[in-house]
Amino acid sequence: MLITLEKPDTWQQSMLSSMVAITQAKDGDFTEIDRLLEISGDPQSLALTIEYLSQFPHSQRALAHHQPLAAIDLAALHQLPVDTLGYHYADYMFSHQLQHLVAKPATSAAEFIDTHIRETHDIWHVVTGSPISMLGEIQVQAFCIAQLQLSRFWMALLTKNLLKASIYNIEAADGYMTALTTGWTMGKAAQPLFGIDWVSMWEVPLAQVRVSLGIVVA
Repeated sequence: MLITLEKPDTWQQSMLSSMVAITQAKDGDFTEIDRLLEISGDPQSLALTIEYLSQFPHSQRALAHHQPLAAIDLAALHQLPVDTLGYHYADYMFSHQLQHLVAKPATSAAEFIDTHIRETHDIWHVVTGSPISMLGEIQVQAFCIAQLQLSRFWMALLTKNLLKASIYNIEAADGYMTALTTGWTMGKAAQPLFGIDWVSMWEVPLAQVRVSLGIVVA
């Protein structure tokens, strides 16, 4: 099924065009994801996200200093006790053959928000108990919307998945909605994860980390 729009000449039409393109693309098409990120990063929603995050001291410090995570030695983390956050993160990365993203220094708040979410994305998967799967990604997307407030990008990304189910795979709707509501509820109840000093928590039991952050895994 092919969806077409007229050539975009306004910001809203550009968003719609990007939404159509990413809906038609294969899941995990980072070219279309990056295009959507660029188009959806408007000053209004960015300002609202920064205003919201600035209410919390650790998030405000992160926004002020643009400090990326320190270097992470996954092999060393995997030697920690098996109940710790560090072990669980390393085991998750090794199990899925992933490498920790080393973020480049950011030069603006918008760039830092993007790079910080990218470098901590898999940590958020671990602490929220969200698997690497379409349902796990939808759960994290809904969690991000609840956590970042009025983020057009995460709202658009979640909308894309719902639209894909509506057009191509309606049988997945129940699972998608369960993942959405679970992630949203978890994100609203938890403390803001943006700007958390994860490096200082590697040796803390994962269950204790979740309790301290108000995360209740379904």
